[in-house]
Amino acid sequence: MKLENGRVVIMGASSGIGAATALAFARHGAHLVLGARGREGLDDIARRCAQAGARVEIGVVDGTDAAAVAAFAREARAALGGIDLWFSNIGIGVVGKYQDVPLDDHRRVVEANLVSHMHDAHAVLPVFLEQGHGIWVNMISLGGFVASPYAAAYSASKFGLRGFSEALRGELYRHPRIHVCDVYPTFVDTPGFSHAGNYTGARLSYPPGVIAPERVARAVVRLAQRPRDTTVVGAPASVPRLMEMATPFATRMMGRFMDKWAQRAAPASDTTGTMYAPPEAPSGIHGGQRRPDAQRHAALVAGVAALGLALGAGWWQRRSTE
Repeated sequence: MKLENGRVVIMGASSGIGAATALAFARHGAHLVLGARGREGLDDIARRCAQAGARVEIGVVDGTDAAAVAAFAREARAALGGIDLWFSNIGIGVVGKYQDVPLDDHRRVVEANLVSHMHDAHAVLPVFLEQGHGIWVNMISLGGFVASPYAAAYSASKFGLRGFSEALRGELYRHPRIHVCDVYPTFVDTPGFSHAGNYTGARLSYPPGVIAPERVARAVVRLAQRPRDTTVVGAPASVPRLMEMATPFATRMMGRFMDKWAQRAAPASDTTGTMYAPPEAPSGIHGGQRRPDAQRHAALVAGVAALGLALGAGWWQRRSTE
């Protein structure tokens, strides 16, 4: 795909990684159609993209509404004259022990994180098949390889996304110019935590070593030029598989960590965040919690931790079978 005048659709474009990716493509001269629930955020990012020299249009759309996504795809195709790359980036979260979070909130997370991406693919794959080419980029996270205690619905959605992509690649083997590309970042400094539901009784914050959204955006732009099945951002490429080997040892350790964190963190009231309605004002790209001085060692620490977890998992499994 040529970046200049490339025809790009981004869902979840009003803040965070989606907004950063829109700006990255805009600087390369792509023609953009941006979708999200909140007009204020979309207007803000569209203005920035236009200032960067891009042609950009927006559509207010709820990704959990299949008919609305299908209509948005038709409008995007008409506006662009085709679609070269579609970035499925909608994502929300709710934090808390499973039994403490209302079922409606769990359901909302799965609908947003998994079902909305399925709606996207169902809308754009016929376009790709008719064109004979196209790139579908599926934003997942390292949470697609190892489960996250205190985020059971999030884990279910991310594991589901990973399986969904694998199934699509199996179906599309006869179409070598149609690509399904998964992106697995570590923690990213976006407004995501301020948007999340929270039933922990503690104020949410990112751990040290979060990466900038622009780093993930650059990875998505590279996929437009050189598609690949799996892209890990913020850690060595081997980390996801090592983490997968470490389950369930890793999840037990994470569960203990989360219990201690919830006891020590500053208190906070329960909230549904922006799960059911978009923010009233633009959220921007960054969450404001990134500490650049922690970035130098983040990847090394992640790799060593994953290796340690894998070794620990091997010990745990051997002990369990004795």
